[in-house]
Amino acid sequence: MAILKAYTLPHPPLVLPKIGKGKENLTKRTLEAFDSVSKEIAELKPETIIFITPHSVLYSDYYHISPGKTARGDFARFGAPEEEVVTNYDEELAYTIEGIAEADFVYAGSQGEKDKKLDHGTMVPMWYINKNYSDYKSLRISQSGMSPAEHYRFGQVITKAIKQLNRRTVIIASSDLSHKLQNDGPYGYASEGAKFDALVTESLSSGDFLSLFKIPDELRRGAGECGYNSLMILAGCLDRYELDAELLSYERPFGVGYAVARFSVNGYNEERNILDKYMEFAIEASKRIRNGEDEYQKLARKSLEHVIETSEKLPISNDLPDEMKSKRAGVFVSLHISGSLRGCIGTIAPTTESVAEEIIQNAISAGLRDNRFSPVTRSDLALLTYKVDVLEPPEPIKSSDELDVKKYGVIISSGHKRGLLLPNLDGVNTVEEQINIARQKAGISPTENYKLERFEVIRHG
Repeated sequence: MAILKAYTLPHPPLVLPKIGKGKENLTKRTLEAFDSVSKEIAELKPETIIFITPHSVLYSDYYHISPGKTARGDFARFGAPEEEVVTNYDEELAYTIEGIAEADFVYAGSQGEKDKKLDHGTMVPMWYINKNYSDYKSLRISQSGMSPAEHYRFGQVITKAIKQLNRRTVIIASSDLSHKLQNDGPYGYASEGAKFDALVTESLSSGDFLSLFKIPDELRRGAGECGYNSLMILAGCLDRYELDAELLSYERPFGVGYAVARFSVNGYNEERNILDKYMEFAIEASKRIRNGEDEYQKLARKSLEHVIETSEKLPISNDLPDEMKSKRAGVFVSLHISGSLRGCIGTIAPTTESVAEEIIQNAISAGLRDNRFSPVTRSDLALLTYKVDVLEPPEPIKSSDELDVKKYGVIISSGHKRGLLLPNLDGVNTVEEQINIARQKAGISPTENYKLERFEVIRHG
């Protein structure tokens, strides 16, 4: 069988003795699990090991496969420049994955590499594996900004390529869990951290990847994780395989969750069609939300559906409430799939003759012209849910003391640069965070002078 085994491995550099300088002993169970995995891989003798990392080049709408024949990296930034890792890439497998991805309309390839040096998300697992086995070629694959389902689909593409070449392969998902498990940890404490880690480790223990899909997006953000989408690619690689799953270790000694898990492949099982089951679940969840839509949300949804189905703009219906046809205002329309943002476009001030026209215009733009995401397709429509924010006129304020992150949105401007952030957004808990995000969106540096405005919204959805 082409995929021999798959593993999840964390990537804290301090587990290397020359970096940890004794602190690595506080991760005893993790080190024992690393050693067990390394020896097991040596017995398997794979031709190729695929490393899925959250710390290589990251694009919002593209999975990057590191190009070239060889790569190297060292731990100089962690105080150990003498610790070096060198690897030979499996160019044939990379090329095959890229070809299958193109045929399956998955955006993946080797373009756009910014730094050839290996990242620590790849090097830490590789360093430990190489202690017992180094006679393999590797492949370094990045996450993207796309949805969990799209990461799963990319995993399916990888497995198609492995099967096509009959390549004896081991999959490594490099993934730290929550970074917010202790007050004295490097990232502080958040209640979401332990909840997230409990759900993930249960999924890894059982091999129930459907439960990974059901982890709320806001829980992931609050937990401060970096490896969830690595796990989703790994899960896609194992689609329709019968598995024996085992959690080898879990520790949290420095306020960051480290999990090591093993997945042994035991033949084909059509019932483990996890993506299909998730799609059924997500469509039903979307239907339940749509049952509660008001006229503003319905218009946003119908506008996008109509243009995708007919390539024509939806005409304004006489049945709409008068306030939607007569009032003028700026409007933001946001699209979501299972709680994850799928597109958001808006206007600060009115650009059309009515709120209804503003909704139609911005719903289409959110679905087809938000450069952070690939355009919405027919297959996405059944999964989408919609939110519409109608903006009240903004008012200038003298300082951030006049802001309330739940009540007011903020507009920050400096010269021709202008950034906006809506109020009451998941993951934005302080005025300082709100201003910083709006400032970054505008491209305003921390040292520039800027003006502040605040506004309220009427939120639909």
